[in-house]
Amino acid sequence: QVQLQESGPGLVKPSQTLSLTCSVYGAWITSNSYYWSWIRQPPGKGVEWVGAISYSGKTYYNPSLKSRTSISRDTSNNQFTLQLNSVTPEDTAVYYCARGRGYGSGYSNYDYKGQGSQVTVSS
Repeated sequence: QVQLQESGPGLVKPSQTLSLTCSVYGAWITSNSYYWSWIRQPPGKGVEWVGAISYSGKTYYNPSLKSRTSISRDTSNNQFTLQLNSVTPEDTAVYYCARGRGYGSGYSNYDYKGQGSQVTVSS
């Protein structure tokens, strides 16, 4: 059974950096052909793909967030991390990590997803 678990601060101040870690259990993040994504859902809005890191470590970002986003991984701990810089209240959302065979704004066929982590940007 594959499990993904998000962790990180629930409250971030404007202009600071949001940092979330996804711990993966039951599968290796280096497993061939899988992509590990971050997606978010702001209150009252639809799901937005933030970015992804592939099994080989290649990263992909939503163009609208690319200038502020960085995704990295720690293969020794089987984790991958999202950093979103210069946050504003518009970045308030539930953030999810997920696994899929694809990635991107048009992709939704994730086979496993974390429970989600509420992040609020507020002073």
